[in-house]
Amino acid sequence: MTSAGSDDTPQDPENDKADDPAAGDLAGPEDPAVDERYGAGSRLSPALIATLVAIPVMVIAGFIAFAALRPETVNPVESYASDGSASADCTRLLDAAPQRFEGFGDKEISGDRATWPAEASGDDLTLRCGVTRPAELSPTSNLQEIHAAGRAGVQWFITDTVDGSGQAYVSVDHRPYVALWVPSNAGNGPITDISGLIDQTLERGPLDFG
Repeated sequence: MTSAGSDDTPQDPENDKADDPAAGDLAGPEDPAVDERYGAGSRLSPALIATLVAIPVMVIAGFIAFAALRPETVNPVESYASDGSASADCTRLLDAAPQRFEGFGDKEISGDRATWPAEASGDDLTLRCGVTRPAELSPTSNLQEIHAAGRAGVQWFITDTVDGSGQAYVSVDHRPYVALWVPSNAGNGPITDISGLIDQTLERGPLDFG
């Protein structure tokens, strides 16, 4: 005999499982373990990927543009070949050269050269002692003789002219050969003063036309 208050209707286990929030699929599609196992985790958006790619490209382009716009050094004396001798005469010449020229900073000596840094725009003034004989020097070359006060003249051969930047000279009647880069804003003072020092310091030699 069945009591009136009891319900003997069999319970459907599937319904119980659906009603129980803790009884769901332990490895459902939203389970992080499944995402990690099958590579279905969160991914970068296409916009973010494009940004990450564009940043280094822009940095590289900036460096290229800077290098293209940066003024190049036009001082040709820096590339002249050396005769390979570090003579005491060159040391005396570089040491005796003026400490300053108008428009340029204090003299800096390094190896076979003395440099006066430009205080404004333009190239540095550069003196090199012990360069090789200019290959272009010939009997028909046009030489400029420059006299310092109270000194005999020094003959200079113009080896390079760079429009708007300056001229490069090599003294060809003293030994060792001396090269001088005179920026266009330097005037005649530096080459005049250095001519006097060359005549005072270095031995006079014959013109060598090769």
